[in-house]
Amino acid sequence: MCLWLVNAWLAYALAVEFPTAPITIVVPFAAGSGTDQTARAMAQSLTEEFGATIVIDNRGGANGILAAQYVAQAKPNGYTLLLTTNTTQVANQHLYKKLPYDPVKDFQPIGLIGRGSMFLVVNASSKIKTVEDLIQTARAIPGKLNFGSGSSSSLVGSELLKQMANIQVTSVPYKSNPQAVNDLMGGQIDYMFLDSSTALPLIRAGRLHPLAVSAATRSQAAPAVPTVAEAGLPGFEVTYWNAVYAPAGVAPDIVEKLAKLIAGGALSKRMVLRQESLGGEAITSTPSELADYQASEVRTWGRIIRAAGIEPE
Repeated sequence: MCLWLVNAWLAYALAVEFPTAPITIVVPFAAGSGTDQTARAMAQSLTEEFGATIVIDNRGGANGILAAQYVAQAKPNGYTLLLTTNTTQVANQHLYKKLPYDPVKDFQPIGLIGRGSMFLVVNASSKIKTVEDLIQTARAIPGKLNFGSGSSSSLVGSELLKQMANIQVTSVPYKSNPQAVNDLMGGQIDYMFLDSSTALPLIRAGRLHPLAVSAATRSQAAPAVPTVAEAGLPGFEVTYWNAVYAPAGVAPDIVEKLAKLIAGGALSKRMVLRQESLGGEAITSTPSELADYQASEVRTWGRIIRAAGIEPE
C-alpha cells in the first residue's frame, strides 16, 4: 500500500475513534479567573453530555501568551485545545510589537462558546460609589488613583475609560485577574474592570461595589447597575468572548468532531444557565464562522486600543 493511502487510512481511523484519550483544555489565565471557571463548567458539560474525559491545564501569565504559544506548538492531534478569549487571539497583536505565536496561522478555530461583559468595580468600603465619583476623584488628585488589570479586556476597559473621561490614573498590571481582585479587596488598588463571572459573586456577597457595566446594554444579572455609557461616557463599550482553538494542522475530520463536541457542550443546560446567571450569552459557531468573527474582532479591537491611546509594548 502506498504511503499516502496509509496516511489517509490512519487519519480516517483516528477520526472515527476520536476521542480515545483525555482531552487537555489549556486555559491562559490562573485558576479562579473567569476563563478558568468557564473552562471547568465546559469540562463538566462535556463529561456529562458526551462522556469525554477532560483535563484542565492552567498556564497563566504574560497576558495569555504562554498558554497560546504552548498550544500553538502542541501536536495537532485534537487532544490539546486552547479555551481562550479575545485576549490571545485578537487584542495581543495590538498590545505587543512581537508575539511568539501567530493568532491566525498557528491555530485551527473550533468554535465560539460564549460572550460576556465586565463590571467596573471598587472595594465595598470605597468612598467612590458612581462613575461620576471616580472621574471627579481622579481629577481632584491626578495620578493618585490606580487600577488593576489581569487581562486585555480589563486593561482596555480601564484605558478607554481613562481616555474618554480625560483623567490621569496609574495602571497596575497583574498576571491574572484573581490577583488583582485580591489587591482590590485589600485596598492596594482603587478600581478595575472585572469579568462578570468573577465579579457577580463578590458583588452579591457585598465584597465589591459595582459602578457600571462595560457593555452597551445593562446586564440581565444585575439590571440596577448602569452601563458606563449611561453613567456619563456615551459610546463606551468593551465586551469579551470565549472560544476554543486547536493547533494548526489538525485533520479535518477531527476538527468536525471537535466542533460538534464543543458546540454541544456550549449549548448544554449547564452552560446556558451559567451564562444567563452571569448576564452573558451562550453562543456557538462553526470553525469557519469563528475565523471570520476573529478577523472582524481584530479590526474592532484595533480601533478600541488606538482610541485608548495604548502603545504596543
